[in-house]
Amino acid sequence: MKLEKLVGDRFKERPSECLIDSHALMLRGGYMKYMASGIFSQYMPLRRICRKIEQIIREEMDKIDGQEVLFPVAMPASIWEESGRYSSIGEELLRFRDRNDSPMVLGMTHEEAAVHLVREYGNTYNKYPFMIYQIQTKFRDEARPRGGLIRVREFTMKDAYSFHTSEEDLKQYYEKCHKAYERIFERVGIPEVVSVKSDSGMMGGSVSHEFMLLTPIGEDSIAICPECGYRSNMEAADSITEPADFGDAELQPVPTGDAHTIEEVCELLHKDPKQSCKAVVYQKNHDDSLVIVFMRGDLELNETKLTNLLGCDIHPAALDENCGLTVGSIGPVGLDVKADIFYDRSLFKAKNLICGANKDGYHYTGLDTARDLPGAEYKDLTKIVEGGICPVCGKKIINIYRGVEVGNIFMLGTKYTKAMGMQYTDADGSLKYPIMGCYGIGVGRLAASVCEARHDEYGPIWPKSIAPWQVHLCCLRSDDPDAKACADKLYAELEEKGVEVIYDDRNVSAGVMFSDADLLGIPLRVIVSPRNLKEGAVELASRDKTLREKIPVGEAIDAILKLI
Repeated sequence: MKLEKLVGDRFKERPSECLIDSHALMLRGGYMKYMASGIFSQYMPLRRICRKIEQIIREEMDKIDGQEVLFPVAMPASIWEESGRYSSIGEELLRFRDRNDSPMVLGMTHEEAAVHLVREYGNTYNKYPFMIYQIQTKFRDEARPRGGLIRVREFTMKDAYSFHTSEEDLKQYYEKCHKAYERIFERVGIPEVVSVKSDSGMMGGSVSHEFMLLTPIGEDSIAICPECGYRSNMEAADSITEPADFGDAELQPVPTGDAHTIEEVCELLHKDPKQSCKAVVYQKNHDDSLVIVFMRGDLELNETKLTNLLGCDIHPAALDENCGLTVGSIGPVGLDVKADIFYDRSLFKAKNLICGANKDGYHYTGLDTARDLPGAEYKDLTKIVEGGICPVCGKKIINIYRGVEVGNIFMLGTKYTKAMGMQYTDADGSLKYPIMGCYGIGVGRLAASVCEARHDEYGPIWPKSIAPWQVHLCCLRSDDPDAKACADKLYAELEEKGVEVIYDDRNVSAGVMFSDADLLGIPLRVIVSPRNLKEGAVELASRDKTLREKIPVGEAIDAILKLI
């Protein structure tokens, strides 16, 4: 491929809308072009990278007996109604009607399609286990696309679905797929990816893991214990706190005037927020009924945990004078309001806390939860914190990192097979529901994540396993007959040997040529110039700057082949 024929421009300036490096470099380097919010067209370099990632994924899925299939992007709403997700998923699912006025959806995930494909086939126990997978375009109407390909609305994804007749068989295959994912991330050039316990969310199921690239630009928070190796997404991490015991005290009201927030009240009373109990109020999306959670004042509510506990979506409450609550002084003692009320376990056996008195301008001191809240049940509803207690080893050494999710795996159980009526006849003649696993990797997001992890100030440093080309051949001074002839000969011989080459023989300055080469990030650069040819040599340089040497022209092909 000659660079002068490559569609797509490369430019020096960083686009103002790009907040992360991979987004900026992939726009500057001619990898993609913005079309709409969260929707990009891909130029040839990115297509070549994604095809190589897809091939690695295919090889690893085939190794664990996966069978590649293809599901439709557009599906009838009826199969989503069977699973119950047509009404339970919000605006992320794009719904439309076709010319026959039939309700349709664009696939954001394909559990329903997978069950639909095999429910007649999997009618007897001796056809199990099996796994099917696809690499397909999906559409998820994200509310806040960001970071280029890190979070988009239209994307390409590998999703796999396994079917089993026992939990034990699913667990064995789940572990096999976990190891396959580790190999995939190592092969594409980011072996530092870690797997963490996660929340299953709308996918359902009992066990799930996310594969995270730890990076400051990540939108997920990851709790990691450096002692025992515990790792979990903050959404799923158990929050364990020491008892908030500040000694025995009587419950008594104290005037707090215009102090309403935890910070204001604690400052007024000269107390640490740890010695307080705060209320967080939400409403259920489907009926706007109130949900109140009481927790220690220095902690944050984990909305995912509360949503899972309720089994429905929620939103922060819009409170007015008719809501029945004293805003700014909501407390658990004497609260008389129609609401679902929960207590976080940070309040278990808590003593001598500040809390709202349900009276404007007043708060209580001396709250003793065992004494003042008899019969209260305590749930884990808060976020784990930096320096918090590890749920496994019990040490107060939890670290919080940022991460980008590059893959996920779920034990789905029978959620979809039962809802969609997929059954098989077991050996004893009884009818049973198959047990499912689900395994996903976003191809474009993975490419962007590799770029984020492997770049310098000048451009990407693509690992050779997924680089768009293996060799970048630069002919400096293509107006020089000897240099042009040497570069042309090298180009022809490398192509004959099956080497992937991008050849730059444009009549441009060395600065422009090398700047473009940096943005394309090819692992090995071969430089032909009149100066080098005076020494009878060409120069070989690696994009990561670990190699730079001159090789006799006659030995160049062998040296290049050895390096790649």
